[in-house]
Amino acid sequence: MAQNYQGGTITAQMHRAGRVEEHYGNLDDLYKEDRLESLIATLTYTTQDRMSNRPNETKIPFNGNAYNNLASYRDAVRRYKRFLEDNEDSIDFDSVNEEIHETTFDNEPPQTIGLEKDMQAAIRHNIEQVELGLRITDGGKERSVETGFIDITAEDAEKTPVVIELKTGIAGQRAVAQILSYMGSIMDEEERDDVRGILIASDFDKKAHAAAKVIPSLTLMRYEFSFQFFAE
Repeated sequence: MAQNYQGGTITAQMHRAGRVEEHYGNLDDLYKEDRLESLIATLTYTTQDRMSNRPNETKIPFNGNAYNNLASYRDAVRRYKRFLEDNEDSIDFDSVNEEIHETTFDNEPPQTIGLEKDMQAAIRHNIEQVELGLRITDGGKERSVETGFIDITAEDAEKTPVVIELKTGIAGQRAVAQILSYMGSIMDEEERDDVRGILIASDFDKKAHAAAKVIPSLTLMRYEFSFQFFAE
């Protein structure tokens, strides 16, 4: 894919494409139907529509200017369409859909969730081990955003918002997609495009590494722990 976008642009576009999927269904399936042309037409809002103050008639709820908002969603769909066209011969849509939808974040085993809570508490008490200058800004609890709950929200030494997502096991592309959605939500809420993300896991698979390579604002970090035993 020879589209050299900045990290903030990539994150914002993926977030917007995800918002469209929430209300219109899987973009890969819609691409197979008519190459996303019907969806793009649905999201079209013309200058004449703006002059006549036509309301937002799409399924996507938002506040503010309909012309600008729908233009941003339409642009995200067009960029995704261009990506699919550029890679059409190498994408197996059925296997991609199966991998993405085979589980949900809510189905994680209870012991994994418990470990993540312990891990979160440990990191909150030692936040500067993640990065010097980091300061937690969420008041000590997970921040609720449109796309879910952020494990830890912080800001760096330059006052840039930092989203921190924790995984106790090996993180894959689903974990990357999850943290990008959180970053996009912060971008929308705070109206800025310089949000950073730090994904912490025991390790990362090849797809996670590949996805992170094109997103300079996302950092992958591995954690390790060890046990110590003492005789009484």
